Amino acid sequence: MSGKEGVHNLQKKEDWAKALEESKETVLVLDCFATWCGPCKTIAPFVVKLSEKYPTAKFYKIDVDELPEVAEELEIRAMPTFLIYKNGVKQTPVVGANPSSLEKAVKEAVEG
Repeated sequence: MSGKEGVHNLQKKEDWAKALEESKETVLVLDCFATWCGPCKTIAPFVVKLSEKYPTAKFYKIDVDELPEVAEELEIRAMPTFLIYKNGVKQTPVVGANPSSLEKAVKEAVEG
């Protein structure tokens, strides 16, 4: 995984485990989406902007249909769901395509 800004697509369960391990000392934002989910498509450009605005955080995404075992393990019930980890500790998730709630949660994790 690169440390570059942007949203990185995780395609294997091992990629998720590695991303989580590499983010133990920073903030990780995971966008759990589905290709058929309209709100997921709508908020995607905003997530990219957040990754540029908060370059110290690492942004990743998983397609819940491509990685159902990860989605189940993470208890994803709706899309999009954004999971935020700070120093390896899961924070309150943001469920739904709500840009202001998502930015508030990311900002609190990064700056708090």
